[in-house]
Amino acid sequence: MQLLFERSHAGRRCTILPSCDVQTCELDPSLCRAQAPRLPELSENEISRHYTELAKQTHGVNDGFYPLGSCTMKYNPKVNDEMASLPGFAKVHPLQPEHTAQGCLEALYLADQYFCEITGMDQMTFQPAAGAHGELTGLMLIKAYHEARGDFKRTKILVPDSAHGTNPASATMAGFQVISIPSLENGCVDIDALRQATDENTAGLMLTNPNTVGLFDLNISQITEIVHQAGGLCYYDGANLNAIMGIVRPGDMGFDVVHLNLHKTFSTPHGGGGPGSGAVGCKEILKPFLPAPVVTKDESGYHLCNNLPQSIGAVKEFYGNFLVVIRALTYVLTLGKEGIPEASSNAVLNCNYMMGHLKDVYEMAFDKGCMHEFVMTLEKLKKEKDVSAMDVAKALLDNGIHPPTMYFPLIVHEALMVEPTETEPREVLDHAISVFHKIYETALSDAQILHEMPLHTPVRRLDEVSAARNPKLRFQF
Repeated sequence: MQLLFERSHAGRRCTILPSCDVQTCELDPSLCRAQAPRLPELSENEISRHYTELAKQTHGVNDGFYPLGSCTMKYNPKVNDEMASLPGFAKVHPLQPEHTAQGCLEALYLADQYFCEITGMDQMTFQPAAGAHGELTGLMLIKAYHEARGDFKRTKILVPDSAHGTNPASATMAGFQVISIPSLENGCVDIDALRQATDENTAGLMLTNPNTVGLFDLNISQITEIVHQAGGLCYYDGANLNAIMGIVRPGDMGFDVVHLNLHKTFSTPHGGGGPGSGAVGCKEILKPFLPAPVVTKDESGYHLCNNLPQSIGAVKEFYGNFLVVIRALTYVLTLGKEGIPEASSNAVLNCNYMMGHLKDVYEMAFDKGCMHEFVMTLEKLKKEKDVSAMDVAKALLDNGIHPPTMYFPLIVHEALMVEPTETEPREVLDHAISVFHKIYETALSDAQILHEMPLHTPVRRLDEVSAARNPKLRFQF
């Protein structure tokens, strides 16, 4: 399809406005462009058709099964969007006086309480704009804690080799040295290696539980205790909280700080560049360092408190992506104390159901009960039939299913990571299972056709190497 720039025709406009009837104020020339930007010129009809065509070529959770591992691409109830669209929330201005935004501040205060209860933390900040941003914020809290105590030698962050790629990246951005901790054959942390790597220079540990291969590490209390005994703190990556919310709390596992992907677990449309929210919660010892402002309450109402002399400072303008928090709060209030653990239980049930019906054909990287996601390895199929994880993923597209995560985690060769989520009914899972079986049978009988798939999508196989090495980042007129 054509780009908006290619559809453009000089002089086309979307609006017909009367001439300005008030005095205009010209900006200082030093603040203006020397030349106007070359923007597309189209009618409203043409723009509407362009984005409608794009939407038709996009696959989302409203189109079909979307089992993207570790991302929790689940259906988000529309009532949450409706609440976020209420004028009192949607039209609030970040600079308006406190007394005119009491409802918004109350919502933030209430969200703080609920998410602290879910995670076992003592206070939250909703400033971070995304999960990785929350990771960075949490690590900045850990760094501020050690430095406030005059302990500047703690420069190491321990990260399991199965961690999300953003973990070591965030630790590096925060100024730490990353120490990789190997996994055992059972997919969990090597306790002996962790103990050997932990010393007086350890600032903390970054970990998610269940981990990236979908397994709950039963040694989690021992893991956090080892780090605490060395004087370090423990950071919980909340990417996989969808498997355990309402059942077990990171704070009770021994974690001192946690980030939540509100756009994964707590109902905001995920993907496409946003919006996101990587809310961060912490224990009492880290509260003085939280980004300012924080929402407080007294007899006169709700307030934005900036009186945090040890704060790491704001990590985002104003108070983060506020409407994402409203969606998440609506989701939590709707599900309630009983519904939240039920959602997690159903996510785990769906995952084990699907894995159980595939492991007779596909080899599982870890053939035991999983949590929210499971990982298959196609290493044997690749060697015997030259059918790769990429081939299976492309074949799924021809069957109306979004591919799972490919080639991750790196500790599993030819990996496909599948996360069914709790919002999928059994009929959808059964259909997906039958498609996976059909693809496997095709791999045995006609491997060549799999190399050519997808056959029926708007775009066929792309030259991904050229796209990565020679990206076209702007339109050339």
